[in-house]
Amino acid sequence: MNSKKDYYEILGVSKNATDDEIKRAFRKLAKQYHPDINKEPGAEEKFKEIGEAYAVLSDKEKRRQYDQFGHAAFENNGAGGFGGFSGFSADDIDLSSIFGDIFGSAFGGFSGFGSSRSNRQNRPAKGKDSLIRMNLTFEEAVFGCEKTINLDLDEKCSKCNGKGGFDESTCSTCNGRGRVISQQQTMFGVFQSESTCPDCQGTGKTFRQTCSACRGKGHVLKNKDIVVKVPEGVDTGNKIRITGKGSAGYNGGPNGDIYIEFKVKDHPLFQRDGEDIYLEVPITVTQAVLGCKKEIPTLQGNVILDIKAGAQNQDKLKLRGKGIKVPDSFRKGDMIVILKVVIPTKLDRIQKKLFKELDETNLENSLEFREFNRYID
Repeated sequence: MNSKKDYYEILGVSKNATDDEIKRAFRKLAKQYHPDINKEPGAEEKFKEIGEAYAVLSDKEKRRQYDQFGHAAFENNGAGGFGGFSGFSADDIDLSSIFGDIFGSAFGGFSGFGSSRSNRQNRPAKGKDSLIRMNLTFEEAVFGCEKTINLDLDEKCSKCNGKGGFDESTCSTCNGRGRVISQQQTMFGVFQSESTCPDCQGTGKTFRQTCSACRGKGHVLKNKDIVVKVPEGVDTGNKIRITGKGSAGYNGGPNGDIYIEFKVKDHPLFQRDGEDIYLEVPITVTQAVLGCKKEIPTLQGNVILDIKAGAQNQDKLKLRGKGIKVPDSFRKGDMIVILKVVIPTKLDRIQKKLFKELDETNLENSLEFREFNRYID
């Protein structure tokens, strides 16, 4: 279970808080716990915690993901939940940038948070994940199938091998750190601000010649067809993960993943409930009274159903193992047959005569009729 505190609780706002309310709460707490002002034990960790909460809740997309999946949306580089496809990780928050943006010239930036992230731009990073919604027929979902999806994915540029250019050298502006430091005098003293190097964009490297194929990005967008094997028994809302088939990673990091979410079309006869299926079978009055053998469809083909004499409307008969395979299991559900006694609305002369003759016999000898008639007599 994730032990991290709720971001809304950290900032002291409700889940329905507006952007302005979140910003005001953040400004107040950031001033209170800034480590250059607050020397109490734990102030710096609290300061970082506040910054992390604000980084998520101030971004509409990240806030949507957090509201839907909680902290799981940002675990494992964003693969912890289906909202996390941006690849955002709470550990990647640039606090100096966040606090500099919100306080502006009043603070000018904050010290103590840049050194641990100075080389993060050069670290291996997982590629972005992709979410695809796939429509399936009832039969495709029940029996499994292969489907081809088409999508645009980032791939490492083959011309520059993902570097973004040629004749690589160490950036002279940041001396390879990827970040530059500046200082500013404020009412609270001198504050140190660290930001991404403007010349190398945080990589610590510059190139004499930029790659024309990827325009210095190191990645190119390519359209690809990917074959997806849909397992037996998936249902609407189920998801599968195709590991390592997403966009290419950075600095030697792994490829992202592709997530497939299914939507299954209804069947004209079968109704599904998990691994069980339901089938309503119409029978005549005489078939219900006298019993019969009736051919009915199942997922595995037609079978003969033995209907006993005296069958009632809405009676249920179970056919074990005639349902849907449970994903990642050898077990199958059952098929539930619901009898529907159809009362004719139009009768020919002979049929009417037969029913009148039948009505002249005593048909009210069942327990239901006796109980009902007891309150009339």
